[in-house]
Amino acid sequence: MIEVENLTRAFGRRVALHGISFAVPRGEVAGFLGPNGAGKSTTLRILTTFLAVGGGGARVAGFDVARTPREVCRRVGYLPENVPLYPEMRVEEYLRFRAAMKLIPRRDVRERIDSALAACDLAAVRRQQLGTLSRGFRQRVGLADVLMHEPEVLILDEPTAGLDPLQVIEVRKIIGSMRGRRTVLFSSHILGEVEQVCDRVIIIHQGRIRADESRENWQRRLAALAALRVQFAGDPPGAAGALRAIPGMTSVAREHDAYLLRATRDVRLDVSSLAAKNGWPLLELHPRTAALEDFFLEVTREGRESA
Repeated sequence: MIEVENLTRAFGRRVALHGISFAVPRGEVAGFLGPNGAGKSTTLRILTTFLAVGGGGARVAGFDVARTPREVCRRVGYLPENVPLYPEMRVEEYLRFRAAMKLIPRRDVRERIDSALAACDLAAVRRQQLGTLSRGFRQRVGLADVLMHEPEVLILDEPTAGLDPLQVIEVRKIIGSMRGRRTVLFSSHILGEVEQVCDRVIIIHQGRIRADESRENWQRRLAALAALRVQFAGDPPGAAGALRAIPGMTSVAREHDAYLLRATRDVRLDVSSLAAKNGWPLLELHPRTAALEDFFLEVTREGRESA
C-alpha cells in the first residue's frame, strides 16, 4: 500500500534522504522513528506530494507520487505536526468547510462529519469554537478532518506531539482502531506508543533506513538485548572471569559497581551457585527486560558508528 524505493532528496548541498526503501502492507499500522533531522518529515511530505521526489520513487495506494499526485491525494489522509485550523470557526463548521474543499458530495457531508466526529470522540464539542479547544481536542479535529474523505492511507506526522498523557492515550486509541481498515504510517518520538500500537517499526537515521522490522522480529531482537544485572559485595577479584565461564554466556560488561550479563539462556541459578561456592555475598540479581527504546538506541548507535 506504501512502497518507497531508492528515494533520494537533497536541499542544496545537504542530502536529506540517501536512497531509502521500505514498504507498509495494506491494513498495517507502522511507526516511523528517528532523531530530529533524520529525514522523517521529508519522507512523509514526499509521500503526500507536498515535496517533489529527488530521485528514486514512491507509490501510495498503487499510484506514483510524482506522476499521479492527484490520485495519491484522493486516497491519503495527511495530518501534519502542526494542524492548520481557523480558531474563529466552530468544529462542525470547519469540517463542513473542509468537506467542500475535498469535493465530498453534498448528500454525504452530514453522514461523513457525524462519522468522523464519532471516530474521534468529538460529538460533545461539535459546536465549540476551535480557538477555545485544548491542543488535544484540536489534534483530534485534525484527525477527523483527514478521515472524512475515507482515505485508504493515513500519514500522520507526530500526531501526539505536545499532548498530555490522557490526550496521548485517546489519540493512540484512534490510531489503533484503524488497524485492518486503513494503512497507517505515523512518525513519533514516544517509543512506548509505537511499541503498543504498531505492527511494524521503521527507523531512519541520517537519511538512511537503519531498521525495518515486523512486531515479531523486533520483539525477537529485544529478547536478545535482555540482560541480567549482578552485584557482589566487595567486588571480589576474578568475578568477571568466573561469570564469563558460565555456559551460554555471551557478554559480561561492567555497569558501575555491578555486572551486566547477556546469555543464550537463563543463568540466574548458575550465578547464585557461583556466589555460594565462592562465598561472595550477592547484593543484586535483577533481570532487565529490553524495550523498544533499547532497540532504537542500538540501531542509531550502529548508524553513527558506520557513518
